[in-house]
Amino acid sequence: MASNKSSNTLVVPQAQQALNQMKLEAAQELGVQIPADGYYGNVSTRDAGSLGGYITKKLVQIAEQQLSGSSNFR
Repeated sequence: MASNKSSNTLVVPQAQQALNQMKLEAAQELGVQIPADGYYGNVSTRDAGSLGGYITKKLVQIAEQQLSGSSNFR
C-alpha cells in the first residue's frame, strides 16, 4: 500500500486544505483523474506536469494579485 505522505513540507501548514482544494479543482478542469489512494505513480508524466504547471500558474496569479492589492483570486 502506498504512503500518502509527501516529502515536501509546507512553509505554512495551515495552507494544506487550500492547496488540496486547488489540486482537485485543477484536476477537474484539466480532466485528470486524481488517484483515490493518493499514489501518483500511475499518473502519466504529461498529466502530472499539467497539474503542476496549472497549480503553479494559479499560485503566481494569486501572489501577483496580493502584491498589487487586489483580493480577487479567480
